Amino acid sequence: MGELRGTHVPVLLERCLELLAPALGRGGRTVHVDATLGLAGHAEAVLQAHPETVLVGLDRDTEALAHARVRLARFADRVHLEHAVYDELPEVLDRLGYPSVDGVLFDLGVSSLQLDAPDRGFAYAQDAPLDMRMDQTRGVTAEEVVNTYPHPDLARVLRVYGEEKFAGRIASAIIRERERGRITSSARLAELVRESIPAPARRTGGHPAKRTFQALRIEVNRELAALETALPAALDRLAVGGRLVVLSYHSLEDRLTKQALADRVRSTGPIDLPVELPGSEPTFRLLSRGAELPGEVEVTANPRAASVRLRAAERIDPQARQRGRTDRERYRRRVKAMHQPGTGSTTESGPDPRRAPGDTTDEEGEGT
Repeated sequence: MGELRGTHVPVLLERCLELLAPALGRGGRTVHVDATLGLAGHAEAVLQAHPETVLVGLDRDTEALAHARVRLARFADRVHLEHAVYDELPEVLDRLGYPSVDGVLFDLGVSSLQLDAPDRGFAYAQDAPLDMRMDQTRGVTAEEVVNTYPHPDLARVLRVYGEEKFAGRIASAIIRERERGRITSSARLAELVRESIPAPARRTGGHPAKRTFQALRIEVNRELAALETALPAALDRLAVGGRLVVLSYHSLEDRLTKQALADRVRSTGPIDLPVELPGSEPTFRLLSRGAELPGEVEVTANPRAASVRLRAAERIDPQARQRGRTDRERYRRRVKAMHQPGTGSTTESGPDPRRAPGDTTDEEGEGT
């Protein structure tokens, strides 16, 4: 395995533990899935905080798994480490015999190990072969994408996955360069990107190649396609009271996460009915208002946390929620009747009609 490469500081660790605690600490054996295990910083903290929790850790990076296995060796009797992508979560849980779980964490994007290892080709600031595979045992490399994709496909990847305004110009420069010889170096690719972007645009927004390297990494590892499948699958596996926490690092990941949660926290029934139709009830509630951002202390201690966006949700019992909503609707009808002509004064003593007992909204979250 060799020495650990990279510096690993778990992002928003205390907040993740706080959000997962009610689900993992409710007594008896609980099951937590770390869908992006990496170097196991979050996983180690969860296992320390919850002595009865079983961990299922997934990662496609065999080097990261090897380091995680050493780090978590003292918890070996309650740890399952799996070489898998997070969209393979249902198959992994079926094989291990866990029909439902209590917690799921996604810490998306590229890991510290991958960024800090020069030979992996993720970093535009260091010269390395153009690999960018998180799982180096399979799949196409960034070198293959750069040297074989036609101009329209290459420009699409840069524009959609990198949100690169100059995608067409960069793709044209790559095509011209590879006609002279195969592009194999991350440093040469970064230089091509820099030369393709107008000088005024190069002065803002960080390194000019940042968006291109992000786009190629996402394409090589099918990150968004896997996430689009994995999030609904993870939500489906959560038990009532179970919680999902997602850490995203760019708008594309966060947008997919927001949509996956929105589909579960809204009623699908007609809005003018006094009660929910069976099967139309929300099945989750949000635990934060929008995406939570890191504080100054967090970013100072760990600059890689600067772009993180946290979203979290809890599975609820639709029947219990329905009973609560039925009581609330009865109360609202009674209050509405009080305001009708001939029903008496609206200033009678009693509960505040502006707020029903226990009335909360899905948008309200813990600690907000």
